[in-house]
Amino acid sequence: MLPTEIFLSHSDQDRQFVEELVTMMRRHGLPVWYSRTNVLGGQQWHDEIGEALRRCDWFVLVLSPSALESMWVKREIYFALNQNRFENKIVPLLYQPCDYDRLSWTLHSFQMIDFTQPFEQGCSDLLRVWSLGYQAA
Repeated sequence: MLPTEIFLSHSDQDRQFVEELVTMMRRHGLPVWYSRTNVLGGQQWHDEIGEALRRCDWFVLVLSPSALESMWVKREIYFALNQNRFENKIVPLLYQPCDYDRLSWTLHSFQMIDFTQPFEQGCSDLLRVWSLGYQAA
């Protein structure tokens, strides 16, 4: 079943990777909530993040050393892990090797999508979560 909307949790330090990821996901028809494009000037960004977390039905987490240091990533994953509606709908992406147990000891139990391999392979593995095939740009 395709998602209604995917919340993308990430560190702003990983922006280049995240923007490539968002472009690929949207090109494949996936509705992604991404703070850089969904929070408009003049809006209260923390309110917009909270609203998106309450609205989205999937949670994708970009893992990297900078994500482990992000206060907002920690808050977002804590919220998602405590919502029954995200059961089996949290998808961690390993962008860079890191000790992701520091975010939550439960993350090791999720199917990890490995983006430390070539980007196209990670994209293919991620899209399979929603039974979609990867199409290069």
